[in-house]
Amino acid sequence: MNDDAIIQTTCPYCGVGCGISAQVNGNTRQVNIRGDKSHPANFGRLCSKGSALGETVELNGRLLQPKVYGRDAGWAEALDLVAGAFTSTIEKYGPDAVAIYGSGQLLTEDYYVANKLMKGFIGSANMDTNSRLCMSSSVAGHKRAFGSDTVPGCYDDYEQADMIILIGSNAAWCHPVSFQRIRAAKEANPALKIVVIDPRRTASCDIADLHLPVASGSDAIVFNGLLHFLSQQNALNKTYIDAHTEGFSEALNSAENSSGSIEQVAAQCLVNIDDLRCFYQWFAAREKVMSLYSQGVNQSSSGTDKVNAIINCHLATGRIGKPGMGPFSLTGQPNAMGGREVGGLSHQLAAHMDFSSADDIDRVARFWGTHAIARKQGFAAVELFDAIHDGKVKAVWIMGTNPAVSMPNADKVIRALQHCDFVAVSDCIANTDTTALAHVLLPALGWSEKDGTVTNSERCISRQRALFSPAGMAKPDWWIITQVARRMGFEQAFQYRNAGEIFREHAALSGFENNAGHGLRDFDISAFAKISQHEYDLLQPVQWPVNQAYPLGRARLFDDGQFFTPSGKAQFIAIEPRPPVNPPDKNYPLILNTGRLRDQWHTMTRTAIAAKLNQHKPEPSVEVHPLDAQYYALLPGSLAVINSQWGSMIARVQITGSQKQGSLFVPMHWTEQYASQGRMGALVNPVVDLVSKQPESKHTPVRIKAYQPVWQGFILSRRELAVTGSEYWVKIKGEQVYRYELAGETLPEDWRSYVRKNLCRTAGENSQWQEYQDLAKGNYRAALIFNNQLETVVFISAGNHLPERNWLTGLFIRPQLEPQERMALLTGMPPLGVPDAGIIVCACFNVGEKTIRTAIKEKGLKTHQEVGQCLKAGTNCGSCVPEIKALISS
Repeated sequence: MNDDAIIQTTCPYCGVGCGISAQVNGNTRQVNIRGDKSHPANFGRLCSKGSALGETVELNGRLLQPKVYGRDAGWAEALDLVAGAFTSTIEKYGPDAVAIYGSGQLLTEDYYVANKLMKGFIGSANMDTNSRLCMSSSVAGHKRAFGSDTVPGCYDDYEQADMIILIGSNAAWCHPVSFQRIRAAKEANPALKIVVIDPRRTASCDIADLHLPVASGSDAIVFNGLLHFLSQQNALNKTYIDAHTEGFSEALNSAENSSGSIEQVAAQCLVNIDDLRCFYQWFAAREKVMSLYSQGVNQSSSGTDKVNAIINCHLATGRIGKPGMGPFSLTGQPNAMGGREVGGLSHQLAAHMDFSSADDIDRVARFWGTHAIARKQGFAAVELFDAIHDGKVKAVWIMGTNPAVSMPNADKVIRALQHCDFVAVSDCIANTDTTALAHVLLPALGWSEKDGTVTNSERCISRQRALFSPAGMAKPDWWIITQVARRMGFEQAFQYRNAGEIFREHAALSGFENNAGHGLRDFDISAFAKISQHEYDLLQPVQWPVNQAYPLGRARLFDDGQFFTPSGKAQFIAIEPRPPVNPPDKNYPLILNTGRLRDQWHTMTRTAIAAKLNQHKPEPSVEVHPLDAQYYALLPGSLAVINSQWGSMIARVQITGSQKQGSLFVPMHWTEQYASQGRMGALVNPVVDLVSKQPESKHTPVRIKAYQPVWQGFILSRRELAVTGSEYWVKIKGEQVYRYELAGETLPEDWRSYVRKNLCRTAGENSQWQEYQDLAKGNYRAALIFNNQLETVVFISAGNHLPERNWLTGLFIRPQLEPQERMALLTGMPPLGVPDAGIIVCACFNVGEKTIRTAIKEKGLKTHQEVGQCLKAGTNCGSCVPEIKALISS
């Protein structure tokens, strides 16, 4: 790479698909990240995670060389072993005894080659992906209603809508740039109504005109009730229904029978009847309505029905395919859509074809030139790991994901992989909960080295371009797969030399026997079937389809009332709402809800590298309603044990009225690499939707109780430590400091020797210890200073009476300690007159709560805009604006 080159690429986090302008110095692996002002997904805006990408490209922790049974190896040995294990397993047990488990972190070209190998040439459909965990209910709902997995609308609809409904979506944290675009639309048009339907009062409620805190799992009841209400109010578009749909009478009858009166709907959903009526009236009265939904809808044992209940209301009013209206699925991962395009799910073939059609199977087989193509769908994600556990699948290749953490019933997944005959893992990170279980590790490129395409939530294909040359011996995923395919005897079909060649083949298949670009199938990018390498390198963002009919792409589909069903008409689906499969009971009386945090991503393998992203929510936490906290004797900031019938975890208690009584919320991100007992996946209910096979991650019966260790404490250290001797620990990377939160169940005889033996071993000849101990109160505090710099500080308490960490953490940045700082060290509090930023609120600009409170008080700031002008807080991604507003109010 050239020094100071500007490279346009795409963010690797959520499904918004933001464009990035990266200024790189290839000689130093340094990069300056800015939003791409020309990209239609973000127009230059980035969230806290995207803004911090430059801090995540370091090589520390990267997997840089193949490993075979724990030792370093060359590529030839590692590839031979993977190909040999797969080949011998197939010869002995058949093709269904092997599997690939992929990820929305793969690029489309990687996905395409993996799918082609598994389904086209190995002859089994046992390829699934972690997108099964987040988007498969949406896929199934689209397919039932439209005959195709089509997102009808686009981001441009945000500015044109009269009403936007966020259903099971905390977009403020999970899709921040889209949320800021909606916020801006609301500010420009105060008449725009925003409704949030979510059991929790999330940050997305900051701009809401109405929040419906529905009972967990009751979304289908809400929208069946809405369909019934629209019929009662004569708010249906009967002309559209008659001309462009089928099955309306059955769907309406089911809605009427299941929902009853509006009073009955409100009672079932546990919402205020006036609020529910208001929502229904607003929907009926406004033509341009968008329904944005995400994991709160999809991650359910009846997720597909919930999706179709939403779509039914749009079909019944004809509000689909035109500006400012329609159901809109917010995808969770950067390339979940691209994976669906190439058939990444086990029931799919490539190019939006699948195993339900014999014609599709024959068509793809002829295009690929194979007689070995799979003829039936394979194991979906939960089924797949169950099959590994039961010995049905004996060899698995996991690519770019961490199922030992992210899968439901994750402890069973670990046991399955521990006993699997052969496990290969392709990853860019050396140490994860999943790589620890692999027989072969294959070093894949990281985000900053990848070259290919991704597709975002609005069907926009964007280029991801390499910023740096490959690190160490790392290779593209498509190359690794191709090399294994050749070794398995499929060389003729896997002759790819670069990602551009794969993209051309992918594009050609999308148009193969697809009515010359006029659409028998929705996914069609055949205009790129002969794209040159130069054109591929310069490819600009474009929304599919891209074909003869739409050579520049197409923003919206279904505006003509034509769908991809056999009749060409959309299908209403009669929905009978079903209760969750595993309701709470006397042993597990609470409902566990799970989700994402603002500044972290998936299992933290990338985001935890960036110090600024670890400050807002540094530990595994559990949100608890005040009445539940009182009943279960939980104190703010204390630790709690959460148990389900599948597993357990320990989390820090946050008591909040935004949480519904009877429910808990736990974030998904922590792994064994960062917390001893923080894996949320160990708790989660493995039941799945019968249609989509998507697991139920929003409704797990659990119990909670106070965790009462005999001591708690923390360590701050300039160097990473191998902390031992405590049952609970969390590791948090900060700026020039590592923070460890600790708790233990055994009291040592002597704290001084215990600390130096188990907690920190960094003392040198010229180091000095400061210590304080109060045996009666169970307190021990120590600081290690070297060359007048703070090396380590330790605080231990018999309870949870510990100082805030922020001032102490800031001392590690200082080149020298001042005398008054050394004197104040073991108090844990800054000397008089020294500012303390407090808990970080704005991750983008590292602005703390105390700094904001002080500015509000001393300068009389009245709005979040004034805080932004004064401190910059809230002026980048805007995700912290709700918290800033709360500080102003308080």
